[in-house]
Amino acid sequence: MSVICIFGDSITYGACDIDGGGWANRLRRYIENKSYYEDMVYILGVDGDTSESLLERFNRECFARKLNIIIFAIGINDSLFYNKDIKINLTPLDTYKKNINKLLSKAKEYTEKIIFIGLTKVEDLKTNPFLDSSTGKCYQNSLIIRYNEALEKICLEKNLLFIKVYDLLDNSDLEDGLHPNAKGHEKMFKKIKDDLIKNKIIL
Repeated sequence: MSVICIFGDSITYGACDIDGGGWANRLRRYIENKSYYEDMVYILGVDGDTSESLLERFNRECFARKLNIIIFAIGINDSLFYNKDIKINLTPLDTYKKNINKLLSKAKEYTEKIIFIGLTKVEDLKTNPFLDSSTGKCYQNSLIIRYNEALEKICLEKNLLFIKVYDLLDNSDLEDGLHPNAKGHEKMFKKIKDDLIKNKIIL
C-alpha cells in the first residue's frame, strides 16, 4: 500500500481546472482507481504557498499521515516580485535553495521516495504584473527559469527524480497567464503520471 502526499501551491490544488480539479487530483483518481483504493493520495496544495511557508507546515502534515512517497511542486511563488522595476523576489534564490535542502532533510525522516515537479512557465504579458492580483504580484519567465534550474540541479546532486514541465505548456494552456486551464492540467497529469510509471514510483 502506498500513501502519497503531494505538496504545493494553487496549481497543485487545481486552481482554474473546473473539469478535473487539477493535475494532482487527476493523478489521485488514476492511482486510487488503479489500486482499487488500496493506495491513497493526499493533495496538500495551498494557495500562495512558498518554500518558506511549506517548511512551516510540513512536519504537521506528514505527522498526520503514514506516508511513504512525497511529491513536491513548489517554487513559482518564491520567484514572484512586487515591483517590476526593482524585481526583488519574495524568496531570494539562495534562500530558496536552502529551503529546498531543508525540506529534503525533513522529508527523508519519513521516506526515501521523494519527487520534485519542475516549475511551469507563465505568459509574461499577463503576469508582469499579474492582472488578477490586487497587490501587484509579478511573475516573469526569466526569473522562473533560474529557480527551476536551481531546483533541477539540487535534484541531480541528490539523485532525486525531477519531472520537467517548464516547456510542456503553451500560452493557450494557461487560464490567466499563471494557472493552467483544464487542458494544461491534463497535459501535466499525463507527463507526471508517465514519468512516475517509468521510474517505477507508481503502476
